[in-house]
Amino acid sequence: MKEELVHKAYEIAQERYAAIGVDTEKAIKNLSNIHISLHCWQTDDVVGFERNEALSGGIQATGNYPGRARNIDEVRADIIEAKSLIPGSHRLNLHEIYGDFGGKFVDRDQVEPKHFESWIQWAAENNLKLDFNSTSFSHPKSGNLTLANPDKGIRDFWIEHTKRCRAVAEEMGRRQGDPCIMNLWIHDGSKDLTVNRLKYREILKASLDEIFKQKYDNMKDCIEAKLFGIGLESYTVGSSDFYIAYCAQNRKIFTIDTGHYHPTENCYDKISALLPFLPELMLHVSRPVRWDSDHVVIINDEVSELCKELVRADALDRVHIGLDYFDASINRIGAYVIGTRATQKCLMMALLENTAKLREYEASDKGFQRLALMEEGKALPWNAVYDEFCLRSGVPVGPEFISAIEKYEKEISLKRK
Repeated sequence: MKEELVHKAYEIAQERYAAIGVDTEKAIKNLSNIHISLHCWQTDDVVGFERNEALSGGIQATGNYPGRARNIDEVRADIIEAKSLIPGSHRLNLHEIYGDFGGKFVDRDQVEPKHFESWIQWAAENNLKLDFNSTSFSHPKSGNLTLANPDKGIRDFWIEHTKRCRAVAEEMGRRQGDPCIMNLWIHDGSKDLTVNRLKYREILKASLDEIFKQKYDNMKDCIEAKLFGIGLESYTVGSSDFYIAYCAQNRKIFTIDTGHYHPTENCYDKISALLPFLPELMLHVSRPVRWDSDHVVIINDEVSELCKELVRADALDRVHIGLDYFDASINRIGAYVIGTRATQKCLMMALLENTAKLREYEASDKGFQRLALMEEGKALPWNAVYDEFCLRSGVPVGPEFISAIEKYEKEISLKRK
């Protein structure tokens, strides 16, 4: 798209927004300061470098589109390609199974910061801050229960794994001069009716207490709940209620994954419900289609309202934003770029809302005026402001990124066997 057309459209949009009291330059600046945590597992369908096996443990990647990254170099190359097509600067979220193990098998209770040394150096060279995740699934000791397992040997294995992951996250945060956000998610549950619900939750609480005994200065813990897993549909030990209570009691970050709730639940409403009781929140933005199916994020009501709530609640400094989907049915880099840019676009729309005026109307009980301004804002040329942001960031504007991904696919990813 020609630069002069982008600038011209932006100038018109700037005038339109100024007429309702919105500064588009401020919105661009604010969006540039929101660093989305890109999920490394979109590159290879959550296989990692440990066993080269398909997923197990309540989750599943669907599709078999050619070009999956097969090793650490290909994962990094795909991330760099995606990063070059997304405006702004961002973070990278790693799972433990993506360690640089040098071709050797390192079991999960033996992982150390040295296995992520090359990631720390690579991230610094590519202007990426790192976040981290423990990995409890796809392992011979995963079964149906990990940290909630009554078997002390299995439970201690996963406690040690998670402790070591926290140590890795601490080193990442120390080296990058910015806290590494470490997410803890386990699939523990049961396929059928469960009698000892309380027993497993008491075990899980004790495991978490043991894991979090060690205090760190350069990492932050967040805990992710889930509604159910495949093959674990009847009971989830680490439910939303359980983890919200635990996080509130222990001042931990609660992770809201938009795919981990009933289809009729509104995740955006949870922001204001939780922030009075928790220090911070983590968002894993995904798109569920009937279940936690991890479709690519698009501009829809759920994501739009989620982003508006962050702005309306002045919560951008207390809520971390990451992506969590793994679509193997389409070009994986395309999935990265579409999902990240869609999230940014929803954030841009939220940043371009005249929140101060809406609050004024609400305080004066002017419901008609409030609703009218909300509705009119939906039709304003927010996309012209986002295009200007892309242009200033030196990335393709509009659908121009499609040809870049097609070129990369033809020359690189489709040659992978």
